[in-house]
Amino acid sequence: MDEQISNLNTNPESSPESTITHITQPVQEEKKEHPFLEVIKFFALAAMIVLPIRAYVAQPFVVNGASMDPTYATGQYLIVDELSYKFESPKRGDVIVFKYPLDPSKYFIKRVIGLPGETVSLKSGTVTITSNSLATPLVLNEPYIKLSKTDGSDDKIITLDTGTKEAPTKNYFVMGDNRVASSDSRMWGVLPEKLIVGRAFVRLFPFDKMSLLIND
Repeated sequence: MDEQISNLNTNPESSPESTITHITQPVQEEKKEHPFLEVIKFFALAAMIVLPIRAYVAQPFVVNGASMDPTYATGQYLIVDELSYKFESPKRGDVIVFKYPLDPSKYFIKRVIGLPGETVSLKSGTVTITSNSLATPLVLNEPYIKLSKTDGSDDKIITLDTGTKEAPTKNYFVMGDNRVASSDSRMWGVLPEKLIVGRAFVRLFPFDKMSLLIND
């Protein structure tokens, strides 16, 4: 079963700021607001604080599936960093969350294997990278793979197009760490950069596996 990742749509609690008023007139009895109005104000303030963070900085996701086993397992709670890729490009080895190219309503989690402009060759579970910027072919050492590297699929050679100077594109080749149970670039092609949400930044749950920057 392929691994998807689910976005949590819950807002953390927040408290309104306390204020104090300078009294210049005789004190009059304060009219109390209705409790329901106070509740509305509370949630409005919480939304003003939380929504920009969720939209531009970080979002929580829950892993569902086996394609990244054992690096990420079903039920693990992740915080995805959405900010870093606004200033830098994804790197080889980064674990990213993205919108599935064949159905953007779904989110997938995979590892970046090939970068724009490279050619990715797969043969018997071994990944080899070639490009104009590499003097010699790069054979990937993948210590994050704990299970079988071969899935029985045909060997493949895929070149990641970067487009032209007039119309540049950035495509990435991504795969799951559990190669025998992952639907990834081997099946549905390259991943356009515009579909990338962010990188896995924090694992919050389960608590015994809590960690930062868990890309390997």
